Amino acid sequence: MDPGRQAMINGWKSPRKDRERDITAPRYDAANRITKSTRQPPSSTKSNTATTASRYLTQDQQSEQFVADEDKFVLKQAKKKADIRVREQRAKPIDYLAFGLRFIDPGRDVFDDDDADVEIRIPAPEAVLQGLNEAQLKELEEDIRSYHTLEANLRNREYWSALLVLCADRRRILKPQGPEGRTVNSVASDIDRILSPKTLEQLEALEKQIMAKLQSDEPIDTDYWGELLKSLLVYKAKAKLKSVCAAIKDARVEMLRKRDPEKAQALEASSGFAAAVPDLAPGSTKHASTKPASRPAALTAASQASSSAPPAGTARFASAENEDFSQATKALYDREVARGVSENEEIFAAEEAVPGIQKPLWADKYRPRKPRYFNRVLMGYEWNKYNQTHYDHDNPPPKVVQGYRFNIFYPDLIDKTKAPTFKIIREHGRRKGESFAPAGKEDTCLIRFIAGPPYEDIAFRIVDREWDYSAKKERGFKSSFDKGILQLHFQFKKIYYRK
Repeated sequence: MDPGRQAMINGWKSPRKDRERDITAPRYDAANRITKSTRQPPSSTKSNTATTASRYLTQDQQSEQFVADEDKFVLKQAKKKADIRVREQRAKPIDYLAFGLRFIDPGRDVFDDDDADVEIRIPAPEAVLQGLNEAQLKELEEDIRSYHTLEANLRNREYWSALLVLCADRRRILKPQGPEGRTVNSVASDIDRILSPKTLEQLEALEKQIMAKLQSDEPIDTDYWGELLKSLLVYKAKAKLKSVCAAIKDARVEMLRKRDPEKAQALEASSGFAAAVPDLAPGSTKHASTKPASRPAALTAASQASSSAPPAGTARFASAENEDFSQATKALYDREVARGVSENEEIFAAEEAVPGIQKPLWADKYRPRKPRYFNRVLMGYEWNKYNQTHYDHDNPPPKVVQGYRFNIFYPDLIDKTKAPTFKIIREHGRRKGESFAPAGKEDTCLIRFIAGPPYEDIAFRIVDREWDYSAKKERGFKSSFDKGILQLHFQFKKIYYRK
């Protein structure tokens, strides 16, 4: 019989168990029945709504979370760049301020730390501000405001807020005073006498009293009390900064105590900071930026000062009595300085002691002298896969060394038929192609320049990577000696990763 007709006769009821079951029909089992869940209903509609809301974010909340995550990334990269510049001795003023805070920053990534960071001597925050002029302070203030905007930690925000107040006060002092400045000068000594011995808690209590007095209707000297309030905010910022610096010092002492107890004890006995800002790296200035427009003036000043002082970038070597300051060398140096320094270059003067140097055989016949030089290091970005993923052109990765341009002056060689040469020295038995550097670091080596009398050998420490000997424009290898100048220009080979 047709199955449809049989179902009609049965009234759409299930067939009896004694009848033969259709093999295409589902199996019937009285022991296993599909029933509704016995889950208890939610105790409250309000709690169910809260759970759903916590699971799903609105579009506005998603936008806020995206902006917050982006701010965290930008802040992290800014701190990382500051650390690198301080370690490489080419720091800007803002870098010293950011580097000092790293020791008490709870949001720091431990993978960004370096064991040698605790031994780096950094200047006190107030010392960083002392040597800056009006334009430099304005630029530094913008950098500080950027950190303050991105920072989420309360103590870090107080640190940057205090520095903003001190920057504004320093700029006010440097500005020429008008007629209103007479009132400031007349009460300055009294204000300093009142505020200098007070603690942070006392200053906060005094601030409330002054605010209440200024808002009252009683007749008072508003000029005096207003100036007292302005100065109080400055002293309050100094007190907050002092407490942060004390915390930084304690953290550094604690870190050093595990490695070197003697250094930890010496640091604990000192103020914890350098007395002054260290000399910036050659090619850097005390400005927060190195704009191309400001370079010609700086180079012209260096050229003018070279007649009476050592050249820029060689001041720390000029104490040697055998420095070559002849008129021929000065002319060559001035001409090289006039060429300028491009945007992707910095002056390079990482001179090292020549290993195993001995008194030359011709020292009794000719007076040995050290050659002068004007070297440049080429800096640039490497847009590898990692950097393309984590950086962009608005927030570029840290610059890396891409090559060198050595210009060493030998105008007074006795034997002009023999050109000066150079050779690479790798310490600790390391051979070409081998690497002893830890992960994330690069090996370095010495490049030694050798010439005949009356010039001594000279050496520099450079990054040890494979040179590019191609003849492409601006990337070619150049090694020549002409008109008393040894020129060695080279760039490193770029590494391309292929799948």
